[in-house]
Amino acid sequence: MIKKFFKDITGITAIELETARKEQEILDAELKDNIRKEKAAEKKRLKKEIETDKKLSPKEIATKKKEPWVDVISFNVNKENIRNGFYELDWNELFILQLRQEGYGFDGDPDEEIVSRWFRDICLNAAEAEDIDMDERPSGHINVSKLQDSGDN
Repeated sequence: MIKKFFKDITGITAIELETARKEQEILDAELKDNIRKEKAAEKKRLKKEIETDKKLSPKEIATKKKEPWVDVISFNVNKENIRNGFYELDWNELFILQLRQEGYGFDGDPDEEIVSRWFRDICLNAAEAEDIDMDERPSGHINVSKLQDSGDN
């Protein structure tokens, strides 16, 4: 108690309070500066990520977003027999997982066979929607061949 009274009379309490206030101002300024630096670093990181994403293919973007993806890369008609054609599909692993979950594949099935089952269903559904009797149509076959692996299909 006497110590506090002595500090108050001599002005030491006021000096200590002013010193504490200045130290707090310095800490607040450092905190604001750190927050500003973190925001700038995050903005720079996001800008770099956006620039990188601009260079990604649709497949890579979907894979990065953890979304199933499939695309028809090409479709061609056989010049010698216009009733026949061929197509090229590409997909990511998440699409295969989705097909497995929907019952198109079983353990040990090659990805190409799983996609082929799905694509046959798509074609049959399209024919059904157009009231095409598949029993009366001349049929071809589906030839599946694996393309060079690009890392995630």
